[in-house]
Order: sequence, then structure tokens, then C-alpha cells
Amino acid sequence: MAKISQREVDGLFELTDGARAELQSSTYFNDDLAPTKLAERTWGTYHIASLWVGMSVCIPTYMMASGMMAAGLSWWQAILNIALGNLIVLIPMQLNSHAGTKYGIPYPVFARLAFGIKGAHIASIARALVAAGWFGIQTWIGGGALNTVVGALSPGWQAWAGGIWVSFFVFWALNVVIAYRGADAIKFMEAWGAPILGFLSIALMVWAYTAVQAAGFTTADILNMPATYEPGTFWKIWMGGLTGNIAFWSTLALNIPDFSRYAKDQKSQFNGQLLGLPTTMAAFAFVGVFVTGATGLIFGEFLWDPVAVVANIGSPIAAILGAIGIVIATLTTNIAANVVAPANGISNINPQKITYKTGALITGILGVAIMPWKLLETAGAYIFGWLGTYGLFLGPLAGMYIADYYIYRKKKLNVMDLFKGEGSIYWYKNGINNKALLTWFLSAILPLLGKFVPALAFFFDNGWIIGFVLALIIYPILMKNETSSLISDQDEADITER
Repeated sequence: MAKISQREVDGLFELTDGARAELQSSTYFNDDLAPTKLAERTWGTYHIASLWVGMSVCIPTYMMASGMMAAGLSWWQAILNIALGNLIVLIPMQLNSHAGTKYGIPYPVFARLAFGIKGAHIASIARALVAAGWFGIQTWIGGGALNTVVGALSPGWQAWAGGIWVSFFVFWALNVVIAYRGADAIKFMEAWGAPILGFLSIALMVWAYTAVQAAGFTTADILNMPATYEPGTFWKIWMGGLTGNIAFWSTLALNIPDFSRYAKDQKSQFNGQLLGLPTTMAAFAFVGVFVTGATGLIFGEFLWDPVAVVANIGSPIAAILGAIGIVIATLTTNIAANVVAPANGISNINPQKITYKTGALITGILGVAIMPWKLLETAGAYIFGWLGTYGLFLGPLAGMYIADYYIYRKKKLNVMDLFKGEGSIYWYKNGINNKALLTWFLSAILPLLGKFVPALAFFFDNGWIIGFVLALIIYPILMKNETSSLISDQDEADITER
């Protein structure tokens, strides 16, 4: 009879103390990657929802909505696009959350199921590089807000070209220090940050409304602004925006187990995400389009960067409060969304030598190396370049993980084997599942060609969706005769204490 290695209580699994002790010497195990114990799963619906409020109320959300207006869509078309994109990406996010809550495993370990113990390095680092890019973008935005605060207090600072770089690196250090403290610090920050961000969002709306009234306009002048796209270009802008909106959180659709592993139960993670993600994204996107529309009336040009809006308010006190709000919004998003995944992914490369904290420091360095100031030069580079391009690589991963966990494995895992080397049922061939790599290639190649071949542009514009669907179909077909990594009901019963 197989050795008992995992315990189940009310549908949630954890490693036994004996299994944990045995894995301490494993090359593929450390305390940061270890499954959470049942006692460590303390996040309720509010904590999950506030996590999403904290992450969704951020400057890239604001910039996405207003950037789409700059590209030619009307305000309601931009909001509809954002709402639809987030409802679509919520589906794989909820599905991939399940394994994290049920088994307590983080994303790099979850990726071992499909890619193999060693192959997971490829998938987790691909996710980590995107997160590091996002970390750089958010840090540059937060640094700009700090620069605005100091500039409002000191005209000399405002005139100094080096001020933005000092502000950037000060804000960078603040992010790294908080992230370094781990999950409890993130939980605390998100729980308190959510209501503060709600208040600041309302305050920004009030400013826009009163400023428009003072300038002799009305709310109707904002909401009746027509679309400005050229004839025949609507669908290209719409589909490019939809792909960008899906790609916006497609990163979290992969590494959501990094957070759902702390949920009390499946109901908490499901309801928390349902309440927190689509509603907040739509609401704050409306803030973005309303304020952007107001700036068009007040200043004579659409300001799609909220830092520029804050700088043009004219009141030092308002500028300071607005910039502080931007700093809080950026912190709550940046640390949770853009540090945890790469820190865990980097730790997964060599768990015995690289901790989560070391991974967080490396993420900070990568965030600078990617030169985020280049990515934010124009709305087009941000939405259609950065978001659209990486989305087509991540869509296939989301589809593959869902196919692997639900269709192929029927949600049954041997948790201990996820941390073993050769001999593990997830070892495949030399630690890598080549069928997963082939699925990824076959699912991404058509959208990637669409980026360079005009006749295939449709596939690039819809890259995330196409890659997702293709992987969902291809992976089960390729894995049909692969049975060595599966466990039966009896196998699960033999290793599980209930």
C-alpha cells in the first residue's frame, strides 16, 4: 500500500508533516514553494475581493480606457470593451484558481503538472518576465507621481531633469521593501488600500465634474462626445483593444494559484474574484474615460496619463493628494500583481538556493532593465504593442492548464510527487513534457505570424482568444495516450488521509 503523504479536510488538501520532512532535502522544494497548510489558508471573500480592488484601481486601468478613447472609440465603447474583456479573462482565472485553493500550490508548482518538474521553469520564467515588465511600468508611473508631489512643493525640483529618475528609484525601493516582507504584508496592504482607493476615485470624479461646470460645460458634453475613429477602422481598434483587455489580466489568469492558495475555501476565492475583478475594472475605467473627457473640455486636449492630469490641476494641495492616491494605487497593484509571480518563478529555478525574497530583488532589477519609459511613450505602444504581443503567448498557457487539470487529470493530484525529482509521475522525459511545449508552439504560431503578415492580422488582433482555444483542443489530443502522470481514485485514496 502506498505511503500516506497528503491529508484532506472538507475538500482541501495539505501535505502531512512526514511528507514535508521528507521533502526538505529535495532539489525542487523550499518553504516558499511548499503547499500552504490548512491553518495558513485564512483569506476570506473580503480579502480576495479587496486584493482585486487594490489591483484593478491602478493607473494602467485608467490608461487603458482613456487610451482607447485616444485611439478613436467613444467612452461607452471603451467601457463595453473593458467589461467584456474582463468577463472573458475571469473564466480561465476562476478555473485555474481551483487547484491553488484545493491543494495549496503556487503557480510554478502548478505549472509542473503540464510542463514537468524541469519544464515548468520555461513557463514560470515566461510569466515572470512579463510581470517584471509590468513591475517596471507601474514603478515608472508611481515614480512620476512622486515627482509631481515634490515638484508641486518645489519649483526648482520641477525644473530639474534628474528629478524623475530620483523619484523613480525611490519608489522602486519602496516597492521592493514591501514585497520583500511577503504574503502577510500584501494581505494587510490590500485590505486597507481598497477603501482608500475607492474614496480617492470618487474624489477625482468630483474634481472633474466641478471643473467642467466651472468651465461652462455640463456632464452631457462629456458623455455625448462621439467616436473619432476613421471609417473602416472600428473593428481593428475594437479587437485590438479587446485582446489588450484580456491580456491585461491574462498574467494573473496563470499565476492566480499564488493567491488562491491562501483562500479559506473555494467559495471564498470564487465570490471574491467575481465581486472584485469585473465590477472594479468597469467602474474605474469609467473614472478614466470621464476624467479624460473632462480634460478635453477643460484643457483643450485629452490627457490619458493621470499623472499629467494631476500636474495640470493647478492646486498644490490637490496635486499632492492626487499624487499620493496614484502612489497608493500603484503600490497595491504592483506588489501583488507583479512581484509575487516572478519572485516565485525565479525561486523555482533553484529552490534550495533561491528564496522568494531573493526572487523579489531580482524582479526589481529586471523591472529597470526592461526600460518601462519606452513602453509608455504612446497609447498605441502600450495597448497594441506591449499588451497585445505578450497576450498571444499567454493565452495558450491558460488553455493548456485548464485542459490539463480538468480534462486530462480530472482534478486529482499527487502533491508530494510535484516536489520530487526523477521517479516522480510528473517527471515525463528528463523532467520535461515535450507535448506541452509542442502545444504552446502550435497554439501561438498563427497569432504570432499575424503580427508580421498583414493578411493574417486578424489572428494577431485576437491572439489571446485564438491561442487559448487552440491549446484547449490540442493539449488533450496530444496527451491522450500519456497515462504515466495520472492517478486514479484508488491511487488518491491510498495516499490520502481523510
